[in-house]
Amino acid sequence: MDIILLLVGFVIIIKAADILVDSASAIALKFKIPKILIALTIASFGTSAPEIAISFQSISNGDSEMAFANVIGSSVVNILLIIGLASFIAPIKVKHATIKKELPILFLITTGFCILMLDSLFNPLTSDTFSRSDGIILMLLFSMFVVYLIQMLFHKNNESEDIKPKYTPGLAILLLGVSIVLIICSSDLIVESARSIAHNLNISEKIITMVAIVIGTSLPEMVTTITSAKKGEFDMAIGNIVGTNIFNICIVLGLPITIFGDITLTGFNFIDILMVFISSSCLYIFARSERTISKKEGFVMLLLFLVYYLYLLA
Repeated sequence: MDIILLLVGFVIIIKAADILVDSASAIALKFKIPKILIALTIASFGTSAPEIAISFQSISNGDSEMAFANVIGSSVVNILLIIGLASFIAPIKVKHATIKKELPILFLITTGFCILMLDSLFNPLTSDTFSRSDGIILMLLFSMFVVYLIQMLFHKNNESEDIKPKYTPGLAILLLGVSIVLIICSSDLIVESARSIAHNLNISEKIITMVAIVIGTSLPEMVTTITSAKKGEFDMAIGNIVGTNIFNICIVLGLPITIFGDITLTGFNFIDILMVFISSSCLYIFARSERTISKKEGFVMLLLFLVYYLYLLA
């Protein structure tokens, strides 16, 4: 039954992601909104729902390790695995505005997050703690991102309007909401089924967490990004990951810590934090090279992801 539910979950999430991309694109075309704005907001925030649910539940229950594993793992998986896979399937073209604006914002927020996690590096006598003030800093960084989004909203879309939207505006909005709900529900179904299968096969809890939880909750982003790349919707592909990573760091982690207070970091080392920084750096550097993330660069991302996961599971 778990295997059947797992397969059903995959069928639903793949179809729902296909609808999400088409409906979001239709909305952008109809209202002359830049597609990347839809990807940075509705698509990315919607597909981050599983992560924020896990984060709030774990931090409120005092289980900070799962919350941080969720955000750190997702930040690495979203770039190295998802963008790596998408660019390996179809080279991703990156617009000049994305290289100059969205990617630097992501790099700044990611760098700030990594620095906030390294208390012991700057003062060896202290333990690594993520405080309420750290959470507030992340919220302030997110407010900077929101200001940028508001500015983008008033920027006229100069893209060609010769393409006819696949759906009418009303139907597109309805399908967008339904597809996000289906993606969230099906990803939860996949995670629970995978966890049950792993337990039945006596697979370790560490592997369950890193594979079933971190990769499982990133399935919405994975399917949405790969579907966007295959359809040539590169703004949606990049924007979904950039928006998701910013939302994960600032809101999924920053908001519950701001509400519930200080937590001590356990189970993480410099390598984990370094991989978050390397992931963001790779995305920025590769995107700047000829404004395209090529298949070779996608292969490098996938190789880095494989090496990191082999290190974690060793």
